[in-house]
Amino acid sequence: MSLDEDARWLEWVTRQFESIAGDDKEIDLDEFKTALKVKESFFAERFFALFDSDGSGSISLDELLKALDLLIHGNETDKLRFLFQVYDVDGSGSIDPDELRTVLKSCLRESAISLPEEKLDDLTLALFESADKDNSGSITFEELKAELENFPEVMENLTISAANWLKPPDLEQKKRKTPRYLTRTYWHNNSRKLFFLCLYTLLNVLLFIIAMLKNAHGGPWFMVAKGCGQCLNLNCTFVMVLMLRRSLTWLRATWVVRILPLDQNILLHQIVGYAILIFSIVHTGAHVLNFARMSQNDAMYQLWEYLFTTRPGIGWVNGSASITGVVLQVLICLMVVCSSTFVRRSGHFEVFYWSHLSYIWVWALLVVHCANFWKWFVVPGVAFLIEKLVGIAVSRMGGLYIVEVNLLPSKVTHLVIKRPPFFHFKPGDYVYINIPAIAKYEWHPFTISSAPEQQDTLWLHVRSMGQWTNRLYEYFRQPESQTVSNKRLTASLRNRQEQVQDEIFKSASYNRTVASNKDDAVELTLYRTSVTCTNSQKPVGNPEAQVELGNASPVTKECYVDGPFGTPTRQIFASEHAVLIGAGIGITPFASILQSIMCRYRMRKQNCPNCNYSWCETIKDNEMKLRKVDFIWINRDQKSFEWFVSLLTKLEMDQADEEPEGRFLEMHMYMTSALSKNDMKAIGLQMALDLLAKKEKVDSITGLRTRTQPGRPDWAKVFQKMSEEKKGKVHVFYCGAPALAKAIKAQCEQFGFNFYKENF
Repeated sequence: MSLDEDARWLEWVTRQFESIAGDDKEIDLDEFKTALKVKESFFAERFFALFDSDGSGSISLDELLKALDLLIHGNETDKLRFLFQVYDVDGSGSIDPDELRTVLKSCLRESAISLPEEKLDDLTLALFESADKDNSGSITFEELKAELENFPEVMENLTISAANWLKPPDLEQKKRKTPRYLTRTYWHNNSRKLFFLCLYTLLNVLLFIIAMLKNAHGGPWFMVAKGCGQCLNLNCTFVMVLMLRRSLTWLRATWVVRILPLDQNILLHQIVGYAILIFSIVHTGAHVLNFARMSQNDAMYQLWEYLFTTRPGIGWVNGSASITGVVLQVLICLMVVCSSTFVRRSGHFEVFYWSHLSYIWVWALLVVHCANFWKWFVVPGVAFLIEKLVGIAVSRMGGLYIVEVNLLPSKVTHLVIKRPPFFHFKPGDYVYINIPAIAKYEWHPFTISSAPEQQDTLWLHVRSMGQWTNRLYEYFRQPESQTVSNKRLTASLRNRQEQVQDEIFKSASYNRTVASNKDDAVELTLYRTSVTCTNSQKPVGNPEAQVELGNASPVTKECYVDGPFGTPTRQIFASEHAVLIGAGIGITPFASILQSIMCRYRMRKQNCPNCNYSWCETIKDNEMKLRKVDFIWINRDQKSFEWFVSLLTKLEMDQADEEPEGRFLEMHMYMTSALSKNDMKAIGLQMALDLLAKKEKVDSITGLRTRTQPGRPDWAKVFQKMSEEKKGKVHVFYCGAPALAKAIKAQCEQFGFNFYKENF
């Protein structure tokens, strides 16, 4: 840094120090722990001891600046010396196995990773044996430095990343960039949506102007009210068209999808909803001002009589236009407020659900309020009614029952439902489910996580995030399930998974055997609590079918399913290079897609009868044009990987053989709670995990062959690598938190990738 930048950085650190230090202008251990925000006190104590150069039991500003100068401005050797001193707990000048084990154990706690003691011993030995070059029984500074040279990416930014207050601010002025909405890439990637919005805006403007000109005799406020009213006729019917899910699902299979943004119908529905709110407020306000003018010019009626009575005779049904208009305005405002993100994402989905059902009253009042609204409403209204009737018929056709429930980590409920007859869906589709035992009249959408090739059952994975989903989880959770024999659970789960996977992959020539990896992966599912239907005495479909949950009373497991409905992920098979990104439970649509993709992939796979060499024919057809699939799963904690670990293990084993053009499916796992490799509190652990994974060919965190990466993905580097592979046009499909979607979408626009977000 320059002298000026160095001075500003010094001023920044001084201010941060003074905000933490007490009246004595020094920081004690407790204040240091609080400021450092570390989970494990071991590192706080080690850092504090090294910062406290005079051993006084507190850190002064001079001592802090000296340590910071080393960590931020120092060279690699200075940083490595500091790291070595952290690991050298007893200060002997070397690191013995017990010290290394203590450090790694603290690293695991700091990264929120839980491993058995035996695995910790394996990690310690793997790192120690690799670093102890002379087999002296201890690691010297030179040996640690030599070991770290095998991990060059670590030394690029070695620091204590959790101590944000220790870091200098970004002093460099950010370069001004062109707003993303004005870039050519943005307009190219969003051409269909922008084209549609332009047409939509133009149509509203034309309707507004025509209606104003026709009513010029009534004065300016009357003209504005009529213009907004005509726009409301359009929008109050169009908002319904955007929710014709069956029609939109059918249109996705036609050429229309190349012209209209059918995959963004939810976004457009929200835009039209806000347009209705704005038009209705302006419409009401203009009428109020016009009534105020009329009441002043004509003393026959007062303003309140114009607004709240039928005496003026305004309206085509007994002069009720004003009263119905007031009620409509209240209902529209209520629907918009209750459908806001804050309400839906704060665990109050029922508020959104029930308030949105007032659309029936809105349409009925609109017919009474406006003499011409029925002309706009009749065609889409009939289509909407037909869809509703079809939905009711489909959902009630046949008796559907939940035949198995698995309670997974992080309060995820895995429902296994008997597949309805003639129920055909595509990977990534979703359904609406109603479980009368949970809520008699509520329907909630969930993605189908099983593959279409699985004939007998449907899988749904439900994350407990609201009132209904929490009630679902608690409904099936029983304390008695903890006393069930582990041996019986192990056998039950193994038999169940083998049976299901044989159904999914029956068309494949899968004859390979894998040693202990499969059993190990299945053992990981022991965290699940299996609750299986005991309906052997009563046939599935009998309304009296019940399940036994431990020693609890029997409960009815009847359910109704409406769907399936299409999503943007249907376009995956038309892509050449598909990138599937799931955040947390956002993996559910991709679980179905990955199973279906690999089934089609195996059908193309060829095996040499003489040498057992296998390869996959890169033939493009109408069913699947895929040449490469990258699957990225981002989880916050370790237990979340257990949701689909057995499925991912199966997919890895299907690709045990190397392909001439590289792997068809590559998996990338990220654990955000784990500290990154360039953090001093995690560097030893990540090195040990890398070494043990290379040795055992299995990741210690998930049991997969794919190494779990700590922290969050660097999307620029990830997409740059995929762009260089040149496997065809890259299409990115995402399901997860909206905040992450924005970051990924921005990066996709820079690389010219097509971006699709799962929405329903």
